[in-house]
Amino acid sequence: MKILFLSRWFPYPVNNGSKVRIYNLLRGLSRHHEVTLLSFVDQTGGRPEASEIRNLCSDIVVLPWKEFEPGAWQARLGFLSMKPRSVIDTFSAEMARAITTAISRQKFDLVIASQLQMAAYYPYFQGLPALFEELEIGLFYDRAFSPGGKIRPRHALTWFKYRQYLSRLFNGFRSFTVVSETERGLVARNFPRQKDQIEVIPNCIDVGDYANIEIKKQANTIVFTGPFKYRVNYEAMLWFVGEVFPVVLQHIPDAKLVITGDHENLPLPSDQNITLAGYVEDIKSLIASSTVAIAPLLSGGGTRLKILEAMAIGTPVVATSKGAEGLDAKTGEHLLVTDEPKMFASHVINLLQDRALHEKISINATALVAEKFNWSKVMLRFFELIKEIANR
Repeated sequence: MKILFLSRWFPYPVNNGSKVRIYNLLRGLSRHHEVTLLSFVDQTGGRPEASEIRNLCSDIVVLPWKEFEPGAWQARLGFLSMKPRSVIDTFSAEMARAITTAISRQKFDLVIASQLQMAAYYPYFQGLPALFEELEIGLFYDRAFSPGGKIRPRHALTWFKYRQYLSRLFNGFRSFTVVSETERGLVARNFPRQKDQIEVIPNCIDVGDYANIEIKKQANTIVFTGPFKYRVNYEAMLWFVGEVFPVVLQHIPDAKLVITGDHENLPLPSDQNITLAGYVEDIKSLIASSTVAIAPLLSGGGTRLKILEAMAIGTPVVATSKGAEGLDAKTGEHLLVTDEPKMFASHVINLLQDRALHEKISINATALVAEKFNWSKVMLRFFELIKEIANR
């Protein structure tokens, strides 16, 4: 098939969860299909010339990404629209033209629109069979409704707009992928007409990319991977640094926390024994050298690739229930899970000090990823799905 793949993220370097998923999808698709990639690229950090992507695609068009600016005039006008303000403000007329041009020049069998930012261009698909890849509504839903059911008015308005917008947008697609059964259930409850169009394609990794990383563990080192631009990560670190890490330091004074990704100069409650590493070229080696990986996320949806990467490498994970959401993993066997700060600290301390527990979690987690979250297996289902969509 000839496939037009639309991406919010230029997937190289592969340095965030979205890029990991997109890169592996392109790598899998390119083995059996001809792929044209139309992608936005961030003005810093992207490498459109990278042969790692050029070798996967028959053609590539790259355009600059415009970040959402809530104070911009266009975003302010969005208050008067039923479309979400972020969709209005980040819309690119250049991308719309690029899609129209690509479709006019050659016959595509399928359009794959990765994430909401690209699904928004469905009016320009000219009736081609289309897949909305990685639909996620969990973050918007969580912001609107607290775990106790309390409504947060400002976020509830945003959720209302997204819900109405998605109801219209869904008409442009034949199927939608989500990354977990939890997300599938949430979408089905809120959009019952689409429940039979939802397919679970979990976040995965290529297990072979994480094998045989031989590097010495640094004692009492804790790692968190994730830029603060994604505010869910910043929220997680505020909670961990403010409520959990001080308890860890009381028991293990030389414990160290390493946070990767751009922290955008956002403040943390403390800087004691904390290293803000920024962008790390070899993130796998850093995770492998760490004693424990953490995912103390309090909101958001999807399956955390940061957890799968740590599991594949053999670095045990401590997570909140939201962080571990979407994983078919058992606490105490594949990772340790709790939402209570002192218990979270206790789990981290135990993994730092108990070698037997550390080894048990490491071995079980690595086996789980190889069995259930390996792209080489999941891509077979993805191939079936796109064939069904194109032939439907």
